This record gives sequence, structure tokens and C-alpha cells, in this order.
Amino acid sequence: MHSMVNRRQFVKTVGLGALAGAGMKVAGAQVAAAAQSDVSGVKSGSARLFPGCCAYSYNEALRHGAMTMEDFILKAVELRLTGVDMTAYYLKSTDPEYLHSLRHLAYRHAVAFSGCACGVSMVQADAQKRADSLSQIKKWVDVTNELGASHLRIFAGVLPEGAKLKDAIDWVVESMKAACDYSGRKGITLGVEDHEGVTQSADLCIEIMQRVDSPYAGINLDITNFIPTPSQDAYAQIASCIPYATNIHIRDHFYDHTPVDMERVWQIFAHAGHQGFVSAEYEPNYPGSLPAAAGVPKLVGDIEMLCRKYSSC
Repeated sequence: MHSMVNRRQFVKTVGLGALAGAGMKVAGAQVAAAAQSDVSGVKSGSARLFPGCCAYSYNEALRHGAMTMEDFILKAVELRLTGVDMTAYYLKSTDPEYLHSLRHLAYRHAVAFSGCACGVSMVQADAQKRADSLSQIKKWVDVTNELGASHLRIFAGVLPEGAKLKDAIDWVVESMKAACDYSGRKGITLGVEDHEGVTQSADLCIEIMQRVDSPYAGINLDITNFIPTPSQDAYAQIASCIPYATNIHIRDHFYDHTPVDMERVWQIFAHAGHQGFVSAEYEPNYPGSLPAAAGVPKLVGDIEMLCRKYSSC
């Protein structure tokens, strides 16, 4: 995967927009134009895209005991996936012995851990709660390290009632700087997800990245979580954030249940020369959607095909 320095060089090289002002925001119109121009049939020489799956795709089965994390790893073998994202909600323990057993099972079956994911949020108005969140992130960094993975997904969080957005961004930057200092000593990158709350616009995600300014900070890019703005639709925001993307999570529909133009999204990845995992995060949350047992293999099949099409190797 490219280092953060290389991703920043990419922004400058292809002219995706000037980074300006205190927020250092990328100009959305320029990003969209660069990412979407002449993309028909494009195949970047440097893009390396690997199909994966998030444990959340089997949320119901994992939460209710019909599937274990061991089963999930073996399911990845069945689906011929390169890697899996080990969502922490479903780990039955954080004891090193258990974590090492999962790591060994994955190794035996040649399944990589694309990363680990926790649900810790950094937007806390109370200073002690922010300190507690930082401690939790450090704990999950340690779990990620025991699993032998190199990436941890974290959240910014929802703006508390009465709080100002500027303050919330300050809290996220403060916490993420300290968290990256810790994770970097273990070689682990932290990806803050564009998720419900203060990180649902590309501009704010990029502001956080610029202010944290760490090679161990990135955006865990969930392509369907952006809220369109007057200047940027979801596709333009994906293009804005891809230079900072660590792991990528893929659903096949947006919030309003309209389908994602998957070819268009992969063309954005290819133009950026992205290198990393593109992981299914299936969610059967609309009328007529398939259950996970059928929906996950279908989504994974689409991801595998597109990764082959738009990767250089």
C-alpha cells in the first residue's frame, strides 16, 4: 500500500485540487472532474485491488452464535477471498491465546487479515470521556497487533447535542494524533471511517487527515456513507478521499437504496492507483434484499471480478 506521503504526492501530481486554508480542504469540483474524465476502460498501471470481506457482512449469524470467527475465516476460503476484516464486536475474547489461534488458523488457510475494526468513537465533549476513548483505541491497537494485522478502523462519532462542529473536529484531531503516536510504534495504521456523524463529508475527513498529519492515519473509506453536498455527490467525495484511503468497504446500495455504480467506483480506485483491500460489507437492510447467505457471495463475486479488471496484477 502507498505511504501517506505518496498519497499526498498523488493529490499534487494529478491536480485533484488545491489544499487551502486552515481546513486544507480539497476542491471537490476539480477532484470529481479529474477522477471521472476519460475513465472508460481505464486500468491504472499501479492499482492493486484485493477482494475481501468484513465480518459485519455476517452480523446476524455472528451475533447470535450461528457462526464463529473461525467459521468466518473458513467462509473466506470457500469464497476464494484474499483477506478478511476482523470486526472486534464478534471476538469471544481478547486473550492472546484466542487471538493467536485465529491468527494461526488464517495462516494455515492463506487468508490475510486486512485489518481489525472497533466501534470506539472520539467525539466526546467531556475530557475524561475522550481520555477513556483513547485508552479503548489503544486496547484495540494491541488486539490488532496480537492478530498480526496492520490496520484498525475507528470512528469519529456523532456531534453531541449543543456541541459545535469545530470543537468536535478538534477533539477528533487531538485523539487521533495521540492514538497514531501509539499505533505507529507497532506499525499499525488507524483508519477513521466516513460514518454517521461528523465524518460524513469528504471535506471534514480530509481536514482531519491534514491536521493529524501522520503516516499512520488514513480514511477507512465506506463508499456509501457520504451525504451529498451542493458541490459534491457521493462519487466526487469518494474521489476526494481515495488518496487517503486505507481499507475500503463496499456495499452495493446507498442510503436511499439506489444501486451503486460499481464500475464507476472501481474506475476511481484505478485512477488513484489505489493499493489495498476492497472488502464486502453486506447489509440486507432494504425490502427485497437477499439474506447474507446468498447476498454476500453475490457481492463478493462482483468485487472479485472488478478487482481483477482494474488491478495491474
